[in-house]
Order: sequence, then structure tokens, then C-alpha cells
Amino acid sequence: MRIVVTGGAGFLGSHLCDRLLAEGHEVIAIDNLITGSTDNIAHIRDKRFTFIQYDVTNYIYVEGPVDFVFHFASPASPIDYLELPIQTLKVGSLGTHKALGLAKYKKAGFLLASTSEVYGDPLINPQHEEYWGNVNPIGPRGVYDEAKRFAEAMTMAYHTFHKVETRIVRIFNTYGPRNRANDGRVVPTFINQAIRNEPITVFGKGQQTRSFCYVSDLIDGIYRLSRSSEHYPVNVGNPHEMTVLQFAEKIIELTGSSSKIIYKPLPQDDPTVRRPDISKAKKILDWEPKVNLEEGLKKTVEYFKLKMEREGR
Repeated sequence: MRIVVTGGAGFLGSHLCDRLLAEGHEVIAIDNLITGSTDNIAHIRDKRFTFIQYDVTNYIYVEGPVDFVFHFASPASPIDYLELPIQTLKVGSLGTHKALGLAKYKKAGFLLASTSEVYGDPLINPQHEEYWGNVNPIGPRGVYDEAKRFAEAMTMAYHTFHKVETRIVRIFNTYGPRNRANDGRVVPTFINQAIRNEPITVFGKGQQTRSFCYVSDLIDGIYRLSRSSEHYPVNVGNPHEMTVLQFAEKIIELTGSSSKIIYKPLPQDDPTVRRPDISKAKKILDWEPKVNLEEGLKKTVEYFKLKMEREGR
């Protein structure tokens, strides 16, 4: 297949490109590099891979046939979408519209990378796909939450009105190599603080929960979804839930760090719980995560240690 990946130089997009190439496909990655980096795809030496630096909120032109479009372009961490609120809203709305337009014109399949953030600060735990969420549209996180909710609505509209073969994946907390060290998400933040023996910053009392999925597991679930006929949203993530404080203690243990835990005020609208119900993914995709937390964290810690050594820090 000839496949387009928007956001292809990002953390998840670059891992998706690797998987698609490994499956024998031709890949065209598109990224404006606002939050992505060519470092994430520098290792790819394959004549079937093409990179185009471009902003997908504009009209997308790709020469020749396209069989599938993965729309992964978007800032995806609190630091990013707080610094880039308009761009986040534009790529979720205009970018999704342009990517769907490409799929429609090329008669291609389409998969939207949505997020567990559509559930907001959920009133149920775990979160299942039928839950409509508890989102503050005018809060600081609203630009990301509502951009993705709109993107899902647009995707479903193209499916029902234009008969585009669409898929929607709701991605839960994911970690692994190529996480940006300074993107504000809990895994790279805690790991880098621990490696440097700096204080680990926990917000609130650290009793909010998260569920962490290793990147190879997530990409496997997404690839399986793209090959399925399911056009309604599917959660993909790891249902193993732990508190942020427990996670900080785990990072200190794994790194052998002398870091101490310090506490800062809880950010506005920070979700108190986050855990996917993956019953649907198990049933439809025959998928569940395989990499346990300790194994995945060891690989991620090693990645950041090597990165620091290369950068002389």
C-alpha cells in the first residue's frame, strides 16, 4: 500500500512509519516540524520512504495513488498545546478536514489519532468508548480536548456523508524512545529529572492515576485497527493503573537516582483518573498490551541516557 502519515516526524508518527515500512508499505510522511523532529526519522534509509515538510492545515496535494491516510499531526502534550493553542485547534479542525479531503479524493482509508483527553476529567473509571466525557471547553486544556472531539465528529461525518472508510483510535498515555525530554509529559519529565538526580515534581498529592502503554504495543493496536472494518472509536492503551506518586517512586527505583520528590499545585483541569477499558480492542482487534511497565521503562531510560551522553549533558 501507499500510505500518508501526517505528523510523521513526531513521537508516535515516526514509530508508525517504522511499522508501516516493516510491513512492506510505501510511506509518505508529512510534518511541519513545530513539535516533530527530523531526528525521529533520521534512521530511516529506505527508498520507499518520503518526507515532506508541510503544514497540513493547508490544502494537501500528493502525487499518485494513496491507499490510506493516518492523521497524526497535532501538538500532543500540555506544554505544546498551552504554547500553541491556535495551531492545536487548527490542526484538529482544518488539518483533519484537509487530511479527510485527501482520503476522499484518493478513495483511501483514513485513521484519526484521537486521544483519551476526549473524556476530560472523567466521572467514570475505567473509561469506555460509549462515555461522552467531562470536558471544560474554555479551560487551558480545552484547545486540545475540543480539537480532538471536533476531529472525531468530522471523521464520522466523512464516513456517513462521503462514505470514506474511517477509523478512530483513542490513544491513552504512551511512552518510549523518541519521547521529547521537555514536552511536559510525566514519563520523560520524571525520567530526565531522575537521571540528573534533580527533584521529581509531582503535582497535587500525586494521587491522580495514569495508565502507561509502551509505544510498540500502541502502534500494534493502531495498525490492527487500520486493517479492521471498525469505524467507531476504539480505546488503545494499557489498563494497568497506578498513581503518579507510585510512578515517581518506580522511576527513582529503576534509575537508582538520589532524587527527592517535591510537590507542586495541581494544574487546572488535570484529570484525576485515566484508565482505558480495552474490552473492545480485545474483542475486535484481538489486541492487548504485551510489554510490562518495568521492561518498557528500562528501554526508555536507556534511550534518554544515551541521548544525554550524545548531547554532552
